[in-house]
Amino acid sequence: MLPLVALVGRPNVGKSTLFNALTRTRDALVHDEPGVTRDRNYGVCRLEPERPFVLVDTGGISGENIHLESGGLAGATARQARAAAEEADLVLFVVDGREGASALDDDILRWLRKAARPTFLVVNKTDGLDAREALNDFSRYGFADVFAVSSAHRHGIDELLAEVLARLPTAEEAAARNGQPLDEDPERIRIAFVGRPNVGKSTLVNRILGEERMIASEIAGTTRDAIAVDLERDGRKYRLVDTAGIRRRARVEQAVETFSIIKTLQAIEQCQVAVIMLDATEGVTEQDASVLGAVLDAGRALVVAVNKWDDVGTYQRAQAEALLSRKLAFVTWAEAVRISALHGSGLRELFKAIHRAHASTTRQFSTAETTRALEIAYESNPPPVVRGHVAKLRFAHPGGDNPPTFVVHGNRLRTLTETYRRYLENFFRKRFKLVGTPVRFIFKEGENPYKDNKNVLSERQVAKKRRLIRHVKRGK
Repeated sequence: MLPLVALVGRPNVGKSTLFNALTRTRDALVHDEPGVTRDRNYGVCRLEPERPFVLVDTGGISGENIHLESGGLAGATARQARAAAEEADLVLFVVDGREGASALDDDILRWLRKAARPTFLVVNKTDGLDAREALNDFSRYGFADVFAVSSAHRHGIDELLAEVLARLPTAEEAAARNGQPLDEDPERIRIAFVGRPNVGKSTLVNRILGEERMIASEIAGTTRDAIAVDLERDGRKYRLVDTAGIRRRARVEQAVETFSIIKTLQAIEQCQVAVIMLDATEGVTEQDASVLGAVLDAGRALVVAVNKWDDVGTYQRAQAEALLSRKLAFVTWAEAVRISALHGSGLRELFKAIHRAHASTTRQFSTAETTRALEIAYESNPPPVVRGHVAKLRFAHPGGDNPPTFVVHGNRLRTLTETYRRYLENFFRKRFKLVGTPVRFIFKEGENPYKDNKNVLSERQVAKKRRLIRHVKRGK
């Protein structure tokens, strides 16, 4: 369960720009016009890989919508922001350092204090300003934690991130607070069932459990929280997590549905194997691709379960197979299993695929075998020449699991093309027989011991250089 951080403030103070800076994305629309953001936007900050957290960008609260009972878009925006603040582990109250404190900031601070959540004051747009003067204007707010940043230029972001991580609870503490303590049993496989609404996730979990543990309905959006259930099957332990369906952001309207999506993102981060469910009668949709993107961003092992396979005929199955091979060409390493959650067919093959993916994503490697694999890959297909330079790959060692990560050391590694990086990924996956898991590489260049040594010419060398220049000029 990942901690949750909410960005709150009046319009056009730079909340969306700060969101993009912390998530290293461009998911939030940024414009000089106030009020561009209305719905909550959510993402995962992974600037510190060991401490990810969910970030929520809210719409700006203006004078006309400061009251929750306001109607239309104004009141809806205020309710979205209030819900995000009350749910968050930490609130970042963003203000404009150039315009200074305003009466609207005072009103927002008043209801933030009623929410009684830990809050940081973030004074944005301080580039080119005296930071002390910008902070002094907000000293009357009485915040102990005040940060001067420039989201557009990434000034002060590192200091803010360090304090946020220091204040946030760990994933274990956040999970315990929400009544879902993390299972530290190394023998238990954590599986998250994800997908868009109404593809049969709850039906599949009920079929696996052999009882009606989850409410399954034809109405999309029945499941709203991430429900975890422990199971022991054939002598192996599992933790099954049934998640809410993820819809396109434009269709997310209710506040509870937005937090359902956040719970789903948290479940993906905490699982070891993600089972994405597709509807055989509808094929691979744009929403399925967005769910796949969330799993790939988290680096989790993946199994594709094509549900409702018994509802399509021979011709439809052939069409579905062709569509799957075309739409899922970027995850060819993931196994696809045809199942029927309603009737229970294909469950044995599904669990076999889950076991293979889990074994691959948690496999431990030695430095000797990874370096040997790198040498064979280098000898079989050396890196291409880029601007007269060739990268030298010296040795590799394991950098972690879930997903398997390899750290490669060498020189001129920046010249490695994206094609060659994919070649290394495919080579390692084939050599170590990794199935159902992404493979990550971290490239580290050795420092040049002579980079700070200046080559000073002797008097004789200087005279020789001058004679050579005069000779060249006379030749012209």
